[in-house]
Amino acid sequence: MKLPLYIARRYLFAKKSRNTINVISTISVVGVSVGTLALIIILSVFNGLDEMVRSIFGTFDPDLEIRVVEGKVFIPDESKIASLVELKGVAGYSMVLEENALLRYGDKQYIATVKGVEDDYSKITGLDSVMADGEFVLRGQNGREFAVVGLGVSNNLGIGLRFLTPLNIYVPKRTGRASSLNTDTFIREYIFPSGIFSVEQEFDSRHVFIPISMMRRLLEYDREITSIELKLLPGAEVDRVQPMVEELFGEAFTVKNKFQQQEIFYKVMKSEKLAIFVILSFILLIASFNVIGSLTMLIIEKEKDIGILRSLGANNKLIRKIFLFEGWLISVIGAVAGLLSGAFVCWLQLRFGLVKLQGETLIMDAYPVAMKFIDFLMVLATVLTIGFWAAWYPVRYMSRKFLTKNQ
Repeated sequence: MKLPLYIARRYLFAKKSRNTINVISTISVVGVSVGTLALIIILSVFNGLDEMVRSIFGTFDPDLEIRVVEGKVFIPDESKIASLVELKGVAGYSMVLEENALLRYGDKQYIATVKGVEDDYSKITGLDSVMADGEFVLRGQNGREFAVVGLGVSNNLGIGLRFLTPLNIYVPKRTGRASSLNTDTFIREYIFPSGIFSVEQEFDSRHVFIPISMMRRLLEYDREITSIELKLLPGAEVDRVQPMVEELFGEAFTVKNKFQQQEIFYKVMKSEKLAIFVILSFILLIASFNVIGSLTMLIIEKEKDIGILRSLGANNKLIRKIFLFEGWLISVIGAVAGLLSGAFVCWLQLRFGLVKLQGETLIMDAYPVAMKFIDFLMVLATVLTIGFWAAWYPVRYMSRKFLTKNQ
């Protein structure tokens, strides 16, 4: 094993009689290195985006969400609610009643999703930690009701935290006719905002939180809700708590974790990452054709050396290993250089944020990057596998001619 590797290393770095072979070998190493570099950077960026999205959704998505399978609203079973609190791993819950509504602030109008939640809803999600202005307060000490609006809703309506102009909420009466444009077909409530939150542009532009008691008045409900949102204790495993909640509520309800609540989005992210990986792997495969050309020309040049090696007692297997190891060396050098370069570029992005995100965001202003060891292993395995087949082809077919000729 040492002799073929030693000769292959000498062939790779020694000066060739034809300078073209040196050029092609260098291009082969650079091509593999650049392909590896691109794979590492792209996968690390997708990892960073995935973590960023999870942090965004983790702010307003509950750990578990319970909804009815058929219909939109349901009346919670008090016995099940009592048993829910006693489940191991459950820290708390909040009843939620939501509906689309027309908002009016001054002379401006806007349609948004209004969520009626319980007063301690900030304990279920982390919305109180992303307040752009004011506080997450739904009910004052004197029992006065307040609203917490998204930054996008606030910008569209021109809402400010001043108690001069109330926010009017209009919801059609459930008994009203859809064809009627009379204002008597709407139920109206007014409320003053106590805070403005900012999580993500799409979420901020379509959500308003109000006390669930006001939401029930708007929708003419007594006890109905649309969902129950759960908060788990720190360290509690969702995979263990979720089945217990599903068993408690039965088949008439669905229980979704954070991933399942945004299932389509996460699947799209994974599909995009896989697609980019496959595309770049094909590009790397094309770049590896340089290895085929380099080895082919080297075998032709070393025809006399093959004869000398055979006269010294080398068999066909040893001679094939020499050229196969040279192809592997090209791939290994390119892979290592690409991995190190990719890690360095990712570090620069993490440290200095060289590439900025386009558009406004309050989360970060540069592309997020997260390097994972499994990605480095996967890229290395991919590059070496492609490099093996790129080296095997010329050695298998081109050496057959010269080995036979020199027998």
